[in-house]
Amino acid sequence: MSTEPTDNSTAIATEPTSEVRLSDGRLMPIRDAPVGGQAVLEGVMMRGVSHWAVGVREPSPWDDDNAPPSPGGNGASLNGAAVDYDEDGKPLGPILVHREEFTSKIKQRRLYRLPVVRGVVALVESLAIGMKALGISANAQLDEPDEEISKQTWGVAVAISLVFAIGLFFVLPVTVASFWKDQLGNSVYFVLVEKAIRITIFLGYIWLISRIPDLRRVFEYHGAEHKTISCFEAGDDLVPERAKLYSRLHVRCGTSFLLIVMVIAVFVFAPIGRPALQWLILSRIVGIALVAGLAYEVIRWAGRNRAKRWVRGLMWPGLQLQKLTTREPSLDQLAVAIAAMKSVLEVEDPTASTEEDKVGMEVVA
Repeated sequence: MSTEPTDNSTAIATEPTSEVRLSDGRLMPIRDAPVGGQAVLEGVMMRGVSHWAVGVREPSPWDDDNAPPSPGGNGASLNGAAVDYDEDGKPLGPILVHREEFTSKIKQRRLYRLPVVRGVVALVESLAIGMKALGISANAQLDEPDEEISKQTWGVAVAISLVFAIGLFFVLPVTVASFWKDQLGNSVYFVLVEKAIRITIFLGYIWLISRIPDLRRVFEYHGAEHKTISCFEAGDDLVPERAKLYSRLHVRCGTSFLLIVMVIAVFVFAPIGRPALQWLILSRIVGIALVAGLAYEVIRWAGRNRAKRWVRGLMWPGLQLQKLTTREPSLDQLAVAIAAMKSVLEVEDPTASTEEDKVGMEVVA
């Protein structure tokens, strides 16, 4: 791990002319680039083709009895790095940046490169990277530097989260729908009712967590992640003032991916019919991988074809849903996302990668 200073240099406030605007009125780049990311606690993880990095804002070491000079003063520093301030003039902690190299298993076996299969493998790998980045960010927030959350603790947390998600979004909807199984005319109606219940639960869940105050900063960092990726895709200067011009919505967002999963499940599960409840539940659990793999291909295709108006129209529901899971970030939050992105760019250029290099690249933003 290393601490890197933030680049807060001021950029010219002109806007690119070769972009389009999304429903939030902000810019969206036409070009797609093989970069992805994830919001974590007080930070952002960015992933390139063969490396990933997480930037985390550490707690401020300054207090009322040990305060640095005010912004614009004599240049307070911490370990040789200039102190950053938030928009209210309060001193911020340094940005911790951790980077690792990564080689996808998709590159190692031809079977893993098949459509749909590659999506399942990529999503599992993305989950592993995301949880490791989340662990780094959580440990950075601890009061005692010597304390760390163990891998076993994170493993239990991941297992509980997966069981909860499968139960809430797959087992519960099919169980509720089975109460009306005999009244519904055929399997298509049954699956439509099941999916209506699933989507309702999903939308309600997203709306509910968006109301939790403690998650607001995570959603702000989610917006910072999207803006930074878009700024890079546009070939713009990676500084907070430039990144702020771009939309906090992104065609390849994981929120849109989850909504696509809900829709594709209708077509995957309809042919199964209406067997006994235990077989219905088993089919939904087993079918998760197939549904996720198909959704991966859809979101991958949408990212590459975002310049087409009708493609953006198809992705419109997911973009609207992102308004709940993202918030407008501050300049200091954008600086954290940019620090993670620059760490990746120090060791690779994703835009110069060959198609072979991109095999296994996670595309969800």
